[in-house]
Amino acid sequence: MDIPQVELGFLPTPLHYLPRLTRALGGPEIWIKRDDQTGLATGGNKTRKLRLLVAEALAQGADTLVTGGAIQSNHARQTAAAAAQFGLECHLILRGEAPTTPNGNLLLDYLLGAHIHWVDSKEAMHATLPTVAEALREVGKQPYVIPYGGSNGLGAAAYALAVAELLRQMPAPDFFDAVVFPSSSGGTQAGLVAGAHIFGLKGEILGISVDEPASHLAERVARLAQDAAAVLDVDMSVDPSQIRVDDTFRGGGYAVVSDLEREAIRTLARLEGILLDPVYTGRAFGGLIRLVRRRRWQAGQRILFWHTGGIPALFAFAQELMSGE
Repeated sequence: MDIPQVELGFLPTPLHYLPRLTRALGGPEIWIKRDDQTGLATGGNKTRKLRLLVAEALAQGADTLVTGGAIQSNHARQTAAAAAQFGLECHLILRGEAPTTPNGNLLLDYLLGAHIHWVDSKEAMHATLPTVAEALREVGKQPYVIPYGGSNGLGAAAYALAVAELLRQMPAPDFFDAVVFPSSSGGTQAGLVAGAHIFGLKGEILGISVDEPASHLAERVARLAQDAAAVLDVDMSVDPSQIRVDDTFRGGGYAVVSDLEREAIRTLARLEGILLDPVYTGRAFGGLIRLVRRRRWQAGQRILFWHTGGIPALFAFAQELMSGE
């Protein structure tokens, strides 16, 4: 399992107990794994994936990274930061319209020197990735295309390795009854599923879908988990029925802030001084709070929330987050 990696971010990330939140909810112990603290241009889960993806890009002689995402993409921001750190050009295909004043992740994309290409839909973003790469080749560049969310077998393998890191921090493999996190492009969940199988982590691996139906996401996660295991030279068969996804907290859709996200962000900030983002971790943590209130888990159990980052997006959603204050 000796996979080439570049030095990006700060690992291992902290693991710690949330006592005030636990008391307030009156249920199981709540713990947190702080991948918001990976440190790459404010951190986040994509840093782990980029350690492997950038290593492959450099091994192939790439001089440019190309990827895509939403206007407030955390993945795009961290890719731009990784490119800057290794002296690579960066091209981002973002869906949306260029605002008059960039904010949040988009502001950081510009500060990091990324070239922005605007498209009007997710489908157009996927179609434009190879087009931009080909245009770069025509002018003598050597682009390396990173898929949406960094979610391929190699990217997902980073989160299989993250399970090994977590286990080194835990007193026993069955210390947590569940690991809860936001799931969207599927790579993080796939890696955790593969890592649990490979390294022996016990407990439920529960992804809170932020945008897709559970059936669609489970199929993708199952496929990526098998791909991640293959990267690590492990033969693993995963059926979508084995993948745990809760899609009941999707609300009004991707990046639509509701009372769920507002309550989650304010609760964790005011009880523990920890910030969540409005798109991914806010929605997933809101789901966790609701599940605790519904007695999904009991007092005496331990639940780990894996914080995947995304803090810069808070500033782009200021108006929505302040609603009701």
